[in-house]
Amino acid sequence: MTCIIVDDEATARAIVGKHCSAVADLDVVGEFDNAIDAIKFLNQQDVDVVFLDIHMPGFSGVDFVQTLKNCPKVVLTTSDTEFAIAAYEYEAIVDYMVKPLTADRFQKSIQKVKSALKKQPDSVPSLNTNVGTGAQAEQDLYINIDKRLIKLHFNEILVVKAQGDYIDITTENKEYRVHTTLKKVKDKLPEKIFLQIHRSYIINFSKIIDIEDNSVLIKKMVIPISRSNRPELMRRLNLV
Repeated sequence: MTCIIVDDEATARAIVGKHCSAVADLDVVGEFDNAIDAIKFLNQQDVDVVFLDIHMPGFSGVDFVQTLKNCPKVVLTTSDTEFAIAAYEYEAIVDYMVKPLTADRFQKSIQKVKSALKKQPDSVPSLNTNVGTGAQAEQDLYINIDKRLIKLHFNEILVVKAQGDYIDITTENKEYRVHTTLKKVKDKLPEKIFLQIHRSYIINFSKIIDIEDNSVLIKKMVIPISRSNRPELMRRLNLV
């Protein structure tokens, strides 16, 4: 079996690594002090299990599990005993170890991992995240402005923002206000190009310039990312 260790504390990583070294058929192929670097690694290489701390700054263990399309088996390591029941809502999580870790408890966790891997099917069908509405066959969106129908090419739309009973559509050169709802517009936009990252914002994914903390930069606009929408954004990124 192969594994990686993800924990923002060096001492905690060293302790998990020591327990791993006592397991004859377990190889540690990577250690990371943050979830983002671990995700980049897993986009390039498969592993059997991830020993993962729950509470890490900026991007938690739960965010990590939700972000990966085909998440390896996960063993959570944490000082937080209150999260144990909620953890098992995620199929990838096979065990939950409370720090400080003991050798006996670690060995029991390894047995749970092996059992879960035996039950795992040889191949898992991938989810097609680019399936959208029939609007994807089209290239344009028509909006009603002062009884005129204005055609907008999908590629020129940067951001769609909810403003009460209206929405603001920002394009490369202009901004339009339309009397409609964000949901109605979302249903007309192709999912492979657009992504809702906040309850009030839909963005053209290809127009992202930068991502920092809980916001994205499109042109000169800083758009917030909600916690619930962040995992889907991370899934869509072609991380290297």
